[in-house]
Amino acid sequence: VQLQAFGGGLVQAGGSLRLSCAASGRIASINVMDWYRQAPEKERELVASITSTHNTYYADSVKGRFTISGDNTKKTVVLQMNSLKPEDTAVYYCTARYGGVRFWGQGTEVTVSS
Repeated sequence: VQLQAFGGGLVQAGGSLRLSCAASGRIASINVMDWYRQAPEKERELVASITSTHNTYYADSVKGRFTISGDNTKKTVVLQMNSLKPEDTAVYYCTARYGGVRFWGQGTEVTVSS
C-alpha cells in the first residue's frame, strides 16, 4: 500500500486547511485510515481516524475543529482543519491499516502562524 498526502501549507491562526490522502496498491482490505501529526520535539500523536463503516475518532485537542471523512471505495481520506491554532503546527501523516499492519505516507507540513 502506498499513501500520498496533499494539502499542507502555511496559514494564519484561525484559518483553515484541507489535507487529502489517497491510497494505492492493495487497498481493498484497508479498514481504517488515520491522520497522525508530529510537532517539533514532540511525540507523534493520533489526530483522527475513520473506519470503513465511517466510525470516527478525534483527539481531544482537535474535536470541534477538525473533520475526517473518507471514500471507502477509493480509499481516500480528507482532514478538514478549521480554526487552526499555532499548536496545530506539525508534519501530518496519513496512515492506513489492515490485518494489524499500518502503512505510512510521506507526511505533509502544516504551519500555523500567530
